[in-house]
Amino acid sequence: MHACNMSATPKVGTSHNGKDMHYSVGAMIKRGDTYLLIERNTPPFGFAGPAGHIDEGELSEDAVRREVQEETGFQLTNVTLLTADEELDWNWCRRGIEVHSWYLYEGSIEGDVDETNVREVKSIGWYTKEQIKTLTLEPVWKYWFKKYNII
Repeated sequence: MHACNMSATPKVGTSHNGKDMHYSVGAMIKRGDTYLLIERNTPPFGFAGPAGHIDEGELSEDAVRREVQEETGFQLTNVTLLTADEELDWNWCRRGIEVHSWYLYEGSIEGDVDETNVREVKSIGWYTKEQIKTLTLEPVWKYWFKKYNII
């Protein structure tokens, strides 16, 4: 998921082509042969890994841990950086920014699902690669799953 937390101030920069840019994090969480996905309840819609903006002054690893906890209730552990500062000039958010620089992590989780974040999350579940291929994915997550040969 690429949530835009409207109450926080996202870290802002300038893209290589001079456009305003936000910084984002995402978590690819695997358990056995399945991946943890949320179904977004806010734009951009679709299934996605837990994700969101890096807030001003926040480190990317702290941001991904926060986003996973906020969106799922789980604590992210065994965190490994997969992608750092990958600029995607087609990845929009509801704040009107079209460019995002991404930090994608993989990790494990501990704790229980928190289904109270109904503003951003419609559902949470574990999906196989075959099931993911049939889902309507948020565009940036379709990109990540293709990049890492999951779909």
